[in-house]
Amino acid sequence: MSLAAPSSRRRTRAAALGAALLVAAAVATTGGPAVASDGDGTGAGDRSTTREAAALTGTAKLYRSLGDDITFSFDAHLAAKDTGDPSKATGTFRFSHYLDGFGASAEVKVDCLVTGGKVAVVSGVITKSDLEGAEGRRVGVTVHDLGREDRLGYSWASTGSPVEQGPMPKCVSSAPFERVKAGTGDFKVLPWEPKL
Repeated sequence: MSLAAPSSRRRTRAAALGAALLVAAAVATTGGPAVASDGDGTGAGDRSTTREAAALTGTAKLYRSLGDDITFSFDAHLAAKDTGDPSKATGTFRFSHYLDGFGASAEVKVDCLVTGGKVAVVSGVITKSDLEGAEGRRVGVTVHDLGREDRLGYSWASTGSPVEQGPMPKCVSSAPFERVKAGTGDFKVLPWEPKL
């Protein structure tokens, strides 16, 4: 049993219906919910976030029939303000390759990131590695973000080692010929949309 009088309930329903109609009208005329303006058209206090120009994130292991433990991890970003210059990308990526207790790993400082659709090419200079002669060398990696079936390629594909590949320019890599091990891929590519 309600304690509100019948006329009070009708007023409450009418007010709720009126508010719902105002929201619906705002959505219909603006294409989205109404946002209070702070005078410069950016919304109340400009609480919105700007979409970055490009990104490559995530970790996965590569599939190898012999059981090699090969892992790649990415945290590479191109800020919106730098959309015209992919060489201003920031972040890091890491990779490692081990089999039967032998192998090496490397950490890389990003120096270029270009993405298109679901494909990303990232390069950087190795800052730390237990592979002799690798520190200071630029390497590149290509990722194709295919959901659970991501693919990956790397600049040293034809030489077998970053140490053997020789000098290379920024944002260069190979086609993504490697497959990600089932259940490990979570690479995410944010497409670059430069003003051409």
